Amino acid sequence: MLSAVWKSRPSLARAMPAETRLAQLLLAVLLLLLSLAICLPLLCLLSRAVQDRDGGFVGLANVWQVLHTPGLWRAATHSVSLAMTVCLIVTPLAFAFAWSLTRTRVPGRGWWRQIGLSPLLAPSLMPGISLVYLFGNQGLIKDWMPGGTVYGFWGMVMGESFYTFPYALLILSTALASADGRLYEAGRVLGAGALRRFLTITLPGARYGLVSAALVVATLVMTDFGVPTVLGGDVNVLATEAYKQVIGQQNFPRGAVIGLMLLLPAVLSFGIERQLARRQQASMTARSTPYQPARHRWRDALAALLLWLVSGALLGLLAVGVCASLIRYWPYNLSLTWQHYQFASSDGSGWHAYFNSLQMAAATAVLGTMLVFLGAYVCEKMTLAPMLRALLRLLAMLPMAVPGLVLGLGYVFFFNHPANPLNVLYGGMTLMVMCTIAHFYTTAHLTVTTALRQLDGEFESVAASLKVPFWVTLWRVTLPVCLPALVDVARFYFVSAMTTLSALIFLMSPAHSVAAVSIITLDDSGDTAAAAAMSTLVVLTSLLATVLLGALAQRVRSGTQRSSR
Repeated sequence: MLSAVWKSRPSLARAMPAETRLAQLLLAVLLLLLSLAICLPLLCLLSRAVQDRDGGFVGLANVWQVLHTPGLWRAATHSVSLAMTVCLIVTPLAFAFAWSLTRTRVPGRGWWRQIGLSPLLAPSLMPGISLVYLFGNQGLIKDWMPGGTVYGFWGMVMGESFYTFPYALLILSTALASADGRLYEAGRVLGAGALRRFLTITLPGARYGLVSAALVVATLVMTDFGVPTVLGGDVNVLATEAYKQVIGQQNFPRGAVIGLMLLLPAVLSFGIERQLARRQQASMTARSTPYQPARHRWRDALAALLLWLVSGALLGLLAVGVCASLIRYWPYNLSLTWQHYQFASSDGSGWHAYFNSLQMAAATAVLGTMLVFLGAYVCEKMTLAPMLRALLRLLAMLPMAVPGLVLGLGYVFFFNHPANPLNVLYGGMTLMVMCTIAHFYTTAHLTVTTALRQLDGEFESVAASLKVPFWVTLWRVTLPVCLPALVDVARFYFVSAMTTLSALIFLMSPAHSVAAVSIITLDDSGDTAAAAAMSTLVVLTSLLATVLLGALAQRVRSGTQRSSR
């Protein structure tokens, strides 16, 4: 690709410095890797949707068949209804939680925030298992459940609300974190009460965050596989139907169509979010004064009550899962035991799957951080081949609009194809690491890009004028400054790899099972306590990694600040 740029000027290409050739090689390798990890699987998914089982072109016949299949149409209706219901519950609740953190003087707001984000440490299956222990057929408070059973629509609503809450909280906390104090002061001087200031200043200022949070929650719910697997009962959704078609019935064309149906709302949400981002005006200008909420007894008391209630529900579900893994036979024999952690007589590969997850998470954290840093550096700090760098930036943003379940389906169709020489990777650890890196690439890329943009471009200009190779500047200047952000990216990749499920459910093999998939296997075999034990291991491992890497990032950040003085 890059050689074509120089084809018309062979003498210049021969005289090209080694530094430029290396930079072009780096750009070409990054484009190849991202195309292989993202574009080609999605293109294969699209082509499979217009083919029959023998590979013949049938156009839109598969789409027409899926739309006229009553079971699949009901699954689509259930998915949309579930996403809308969870949005209506989670978005206002997360907004109230974020408002309590940013617009009140409640003590310990940092701790409350960490509790609100705690579901990120757990696989999406854990809330389902905890709800079974509370409201299932042998649950402690099963009589409290409307309809008498947790299996079905409302059980999934509860599980998905737990799973998606921290994502909405992250977005809305950011939306409410900054505000111009002059607007609130002007409203107070003009006689506007607290409610009117909330309706005319706070809500309009956070509308972009509210819409973004609702779109993210809806996309996550529609593509989640874990909660419907545990709590779905007789209510089928598109995510589980895709798994049944591809893995259960080997009906790849129909599975590809369902994958495209799941991709459509994600792409639509991404487009709406981008359009709103262009219209969003900055809430803080150079003349703004940061808003500092004053103490207000009743407001702060109500906010504290809300934080207690929501945090209690979040920690309660996590605690139920942990306790269930230590109880001998729920709810008849509540004595404590470690036998559920032995996994000796259980399906699901047990400790082998857990150590596979550790290996995959470590490889994803190291390799993903390196790849993201190099990709962001090429996009932000190099000046060669502007069109190719724009293409690289587009590939880096593409995973944001692709759900993990859809990406996993694309990997099945592309890497498992008999004619693909890379099909030897299917079912192995390498492919699972590649898929996980690609799935979470956009968030990591934006994090590193933000850190790189804090560096003045004069560093590269001065280095170029002094004939200093770019890799020397990268190693001695750019990398040390970006090191705290890279540690944060490694932490994000590690925790995401430990807890992700939707993509890996299609890629793992019995020899390379992972903890999140093992939880499903254990639960399906009836050993729910062992599934709770595996979920607890994932939570504790994610928590330990978060604490250790967070402390490392803080230490690196402090060292960087001292050295810059």
